[in-house]
Amino acid sequence: VPIRSNTTVGGVGISHFVNSNRLDQIEARVRNAGGEVVALLKDGSAYHSPAAAAIEMAESFLKDQKKLLPCAAYVTGEFGLEGIYIGVPVIIGGQGVEQIVEIELTGQEKELLNLSADRVKGLISKLPA
Repeated sequence: VPIRSNTTVGGVGISHFVNSNRLDQIEARVRNAGGEVVALLKDGSAYHSPAAAAIEMAESFLKDQKKLLPCAAYVTGEFGLEGIYIGVPVIIGGQGVEQIVEIELTGQEKELLNLSADRVKGLISKLPA
């Protein structure tokens, strides 16, 4: 879920630099970027970005860097969600996920996050017990 309301450039909101229609186009392309990369690689897979993210998370854990990173983490009430792993901003340090950082979301962003959570729950419900 793109969180446009918290996206900044040098501390200034992204909407001061890029108009809403262009941001919509960028967000749509990002949502489909994985498929685009796989289509371009043909026989390969989109492994570089997930691998780079995993390395950054592991390094933050191993070096107790306490970095703020996007990560699938188990929520227990954060963002009004409970009992699932979902992408949220977290602090990763020597203890693993040390904190889920609850940023303020707009109404639309909350709706999109809830929709995403519902889709995750739907996929989980289809898994064999």
